[in-house]
Amino acid sequence: MKRLIVLLTACNSLFTSMAAAQAEKASDSSPKWLWIDRDAKSETIFGRRAFTIASLPQTAKLSITCDNGFIAFVNGTRVGNGNEWEKRYEFDVKKHLQVGDNVLAVKATNEGSKGGLVAKLMMTHKNSKADVVVTDSQWWVSRKAHEGWQAPSINTEDWQRPVLLGKMGIAPWGNVFAKAGSRNKESSATASEATVHPKGFKVEKIYDVPKAEQGSWVSMTIDDEGRLYCSDQGGKGLFRVILGQGNQAPKIERLPLQISGAHGLLWAFNSLYVCVNEGSFGGHKAGLYRITDSNGDGDLDKITSLRKLQGSGEHGPHAVVLSPDGESLYVVGGNHTKPPLPETSAVVSNYDEDQLLPRSPDARGHAAKIRAPGGWIAKTDPEGKSWEMFCSGFRNQYDVAFNADGEMFTYDSDMEWDSGMPWYRPTRIYHCTSGAEYGWRTGTGKWPSWYPDALPPAIDIGPGCPTGVVSGLGAKFPAKYQQAIYAFDWTYGTIYALHLRPRGGSYLAEKEEFVTGVPLNVTDGVIGKDGNFYFAVGGRGTTSALYRVSYEGEAPTKTVKIGNKKGRRERELRRQLEQFHGKQDANAISVAWPHLSH
Repeated sequence: MKRLIVLLTACNSLFTSMAAAQAEKASDSSPKWLWIDRDAKSETIFGRRAFTIASLPQTAKLSITCDNGFIAFVNGTRVGNGNEWEKRYEFDVKKHLQVGDNVLAVKATNEGSKGGLVAKLMMTHKNSKADVVVTDSQWWVSRKAHEGWQAPSINTEDWQRPVLLGKMGIAPWGNVFAKAGSRNKESSATASEATVHPKGFKVEKIYDVPKAEQGSWVSMTIDDEGRLYCSDQGGKGLFRVILGQGNQAPKIERLPLQISGAHGLLWAFNSLYVCVNEGSFGGHKAGLYRITDSNGDGDLDKITSLRKLQGSGEHGPHAVVLSPDGESLYVVGGNHTKPPLPETSAVVSNYDEDQLLPRSPDARGHAAKIRAPGGWIAKTDPEGKSWEMFCSGFRNQYDVAFNADGEMFTYDSDMEWDSGMPWYRPTRIYHCTSGAEYGWRTGTGKWPSWYPDALPPAIDIGPGCPTGVVSGLGAKFPAKYQQAIYAFDWTYGTIYALHLRPRGGSYLAEKEEFVTGVPLNVTDGVIGKDGNFYFAVGGRGTTSALYRVSYEGEAPTKTVKIGNKKGRRERELRRQLEQFHGKQDANAISVAWPHLSH
């Protein structure tokens, strides 16, 4: 009997292999790299390929990758995602197919260099026949996510045929499907148990986010009543979190609003500010929005667009943060986000990229055509009417936070492919000041920290993937940790506590591992009204969860109200001089002249 089972299994494998081999011989079975055009620019496109099958297959494997990232759907159901084009992603999609009409749909994102999508769906049947669907001239593509674009049958009148860039194996991608390291499941990481390192602290997971219904959370804020607001990176929407007492589970409410994909959330001026990055859910594309309660019934119901922003993806628009005086907003944009056409600028904007030696761009084309100012931070009023460029020259800073002195800090990213090169700049903490330039330039053009017109970092962290930045002010923690700035590293699952030491009108920093986990894809956090530290994990389609850090030790947790006395005179002088930024003033020279030795 065992021999018979083995024989039948072998025959089944043989028939499956024969079916696959027959499909491979078909003239149209070789997948082509395709895109909507041949331009190299940051954009998101939508592609679809309808097909019909007479019977359900015995196996159905989707092989796919995209430069730079993709989300794949079969008949409207998300089946997988990926953001490393060098790897072949493979997904079992058998259960998502149906007899008759089907569709393979892909949301594909490019980040500046040449974009390319390649895919192959192999379906084998018991009768040794096979069906194969590949990226070819039969696809339809669009820059717009038309209604029902993931459904098997739609009107493709407003779509276009793709540009075929070449067969598998062409430069610059090579034969990606032949490389090792293919993946058999959707790219995701489960929320692990976290560890908090300083003595007396406790960390606990308080909520597991159901990805199918609530997505993957990447931003967070807190309102005046202590309720949290979180956003899915994709199109699942915004969620209000009502924290429970003690060990009670939090209550989660989805806001009935057609807006999502926010990398930045802020509660201020009795409003929820939303900095949209991803997609165009409800027609709300990248930009800054204000959501208010229009009739006083306690429900947020009115969405107002304050300013559109040009950029998306992981280097697109990010955080929106309240100023220390509570009167203004700061908005953060990564280096693939064009400046928001500010009415004024504290930064000298006559950028030039002349170099003594010819620039060498990234060999794989990343950000090859991105020019100064790179990542930026802008300041605006609560209505978003008047904008000022505050500082620039970052690569991809995701968030900012203020210390007890009212000074701003951010955590900027590295270009990991530059590791080992003379121009490599590790992830680093910057003290962000008015008019400052931090020297990011594409390729080998990055400014060294010793350039006199580029401000150096407070500390170099090393390789990583910066996300949230949180101030410890308001936490029921010992004074040292109230005064800390917390920087989130997504890749290495670490929240650093940064202890600042004044130096002149700026600071140096020392880092301490505060919370770690493997994996622990930390994205954003807030200090709750109860004095606890809440943070989320998620992003890039990974599984999300909500955590709480509390202090149970014996050290005093009295609120810190006074900042650093050391360096106060220098900071006040610096701020006095900053008042002249972005405008002409006859008194500027006479005020600045006595202080040129600083």
